[in-house]
Amino acid sequence: MRIGVLTGGGDCPGLNAVIRAVVRKGSEVHGHEFVGFRDGWKGPLEGLTMPLDAAAVHGILPRGGTILGSSRTNPMKIEGGVEQIEQNLAALGVDALVAIGGEDTLGVATRLDEHGFKVIGVPKTIDNDLNATDYTFGFDTAVSIATEAIDRLHTTAESHHRALVVEVMGRHAGWIAMHSGVAGGANVILIPEVPFDIDEVCGWVEHRFQAGHAPIICVAEGAVPTDGDLITKNAPLDAFGHVQLSGIGEWLAKEIERRTGRESRTTVLGHVQRGGTPTARDRWLATRFGLHAIDAAHEGDWGKMVALQGVDIVRVPLRAATAELKTVPAELYDEFKIFFG
Repeated sequence: MRIGVLTGGGDCPGLNAVIRAVVRKGSEVHGHEFVGFRDGWKGPLEGLTMPLDAAAVHGILPRGGTILGSSRTNPMKIEGGVEQIEQNLAALGVDALVAIGGEDTLGVATRLDEHGFKVIGVPKTIDNDLNATDYTFGFDTAVSIATEAIDRLHTTAESHHRALVVEVMGRHAGWIAMHSGVAGGANVILIPEVPFDIDEVCGWVEHRFQAGHAPIICVAEGAVPTDGDLITKNAPLDAFGHVQLSGIGEWLAKEIERRTGRESRTTVLGHVQRGGTPTARDRWLATRFGLHAIDAAHEGDWGKMVALQGVDIVRVPLRAATAELKTVPAELYDEFKIFFG
């Protein structure tokens, strides 16, 4: 077979490890040929390709980002988009696709599967919010970076007697905030799943100061106050209907300072969380996903996504992976409230 490979959505540590595993095993063991589609779904939509062979994937295992490029192009929002992809795949002699991405990218893959395309999905999101898989690659790297940042901010917070707010990624799910906040010893963790009371947060901050310490507040970008709205940047919706988030950290710091009189500052980690070299765990998981994805393609088990369940890589229907997001359970969040304040 001639198989196309694409990476969609936000870049993520471990993408190149998946590509490498798919190509190496696919060509050396199964004898398939590969073509790389550039910039997510824009590639098959516009026929943008690059060579993808053993030479192309040499040395990319530790590299962040994706050699294929990425975008948030949504062919389902373009009139005749599905037909255009079908024509381009036929013209290029591409028999099947391996789509590596998160909720949006795999949502398109699910729709294409319904149209009769041969598609295999690989889960990718640093937010770890894809259903049907215990973990996604990129998450461990993001948590490690956020944890290191929190570790470093403790000393400057103590030195200046300030409250420091750390804003991390997490549009609808607070997994990064939960894991890095707990690992980094944050005194308050705020996540999208649980609206927060700003008075309660200020109470935790004051309690920390009264104990002779400076508080660290870890907040996911999608966290919302109980009496407020989601804070966003002034930007249009992307092709999948998402607004650009950021600003909750700055708002929170200003409110804490206004209400408590304590000096407060904000650090927004942003794209730093998903850039650069993937951790060893993410390289390992991404490699396993790639190996199992090409096995599924070779066996013709289309319409599936590879997933980590326990220690095993299994195959689940694409629809099951994209039907709903995996969010932080309230009971798990409550476990760590003993450390707040």
